[in-house]
Amino acid sequence: MTDENIKNSFFDRPNVEKEVINVGKGIPFGIECVTNPTVGIGGVYGTWGDSYDNASLPAFLEQRLGHPIPANEQLNLSELGFRNRHHVPLNLTHEEHTKLEIEVGTRFLREAIKASNWQPSEVEAVLIGMSAPVSEDYLNQITKAAGIPESALKVAIHKACDGSTSSLHLALNPALPENRQLSQNIAESLYGKKVLVGGIEGLSRFIISSHDAIALQMFGNAAGVVGVIPGKNMKFLAGKSREVFDDEGVLQVAMYYPHTKQKTDGSTNVDVTEPFTNNIRVAGLMHEPQDGSSISMAGPMGMVKLFVRTGVQVVHDVYAAYQAKLDELGMAGKSLAVAIVHHANYKINRLKEKHLQNEGIVLRMPWLLSEFGNVSAASNMIAFLRELPNLKPLDHILIDGFGAGTYYDALAIELGG
Repeated sequence: MTDENIKNSFFDRPNVEKEVINVGKGIPFGIECVTNPTVGIGGVYGTWGDSYDNASLPAFLEQRLGHPIPANEQLNLSELGFRNRHHVPLNLTHEEHTKLEIEVGTRFLREAIKASNWQPSEVEAVLIGMSAPVSEDYLNQITKAAGIPESALKVAIHKACDGSTSSLHLALNPALPENRQLSQNIAESLYGKKVLVGGIEGLSRFIISSHDAIALQMFGNAAGVVGVIPGKNMKFLAGKSREVFDDEGVLQVAMYYPHTKQKTDGSTNVDVTEPFTNNIRVAGLMHEPQDGSSISMAGPMGMVKLFVRTGVQVVHDVYAAYQAKLDELGMAGKSLAVAIVHHANYKINRLKEKHLQNEGIVLRMPWLLSEFGNVSAASNMIAFLRELPNLKPLDHILIDGFGAGTYYDALAIELGG
């Protein structure tokens, strides 16, 4: 799928602004701004840490593992759609990790505000998906440092790779179960307001304690943040969320965030709490590794079995609801311009595309991320921003997120004009 001989990293892209963050011996940082004035949307994406291509990655992981990657666990990463991923040094202290990620998060919020042509004082909410927050008050710290008012709503979503799509879904769809659990419906309260939505994933830190060579080859750091005005530059058309708990532990992930850790027999395994003033935490139950490590996965084929079947059904249901919405609006015959799908790996996305085509659902599902590896909740926002220059006013697009737990969010939206 990708050319293994291409060695360029994200830092080599012509529009990337590069800096070195003063933590440890210096951490490379790069950020790219994307705007589309015709649809009224802007945002930023990027990464931090040293860039490792598929040839140089094994030596770095050997240091982390303490031994070479076993031959039967070596992945063909190019075939899975990845050329690079970004990692921080192995010897950073917790204090250095915290300082680094607060600085990184602050920059992404600050630059996303600029890309949206807003002022920090105008931002009324920040919804960020993150698999493993570096601190419980992370959003308080980065919003304050970015100049966003303390009165702004902060929503942290911990649903692994589904985090940023779930964030957007929360901001747009008042019928979501999480919105119904709250005294104040997030989507209803944010209609017409200036909101930052995204994913910030310090996965290099998160996987430090993992002994899983497959996971270590797949994941890396990245973030993407988009400026959204619900009902204005993004209008909700149809959407659905679903939980199917990973009883078999195909993808085991530690919960580095508060959760009751009780598997319910009811409708949800998601805790929705308000830990601080103007803060909401949406935390998904995970099947955690028994050895105390951060992540353990069954390999690419295990991921296919875990995500494809239910993922196809969720998209199928949303597509049917979208068609019904078009009929209601008198827009029968209009089609989705593109599907922005979480980049777990290329084979998963192609298989989902094939199964959907077999059901008569033909969607353009471009592979848009090669320089980052699997970057969990950041991937949907990065993919959206990479496609953003090609989008037109009133285009309809599908955003499809899925992650460990197992959690699914898919929604169809209309862009502004």
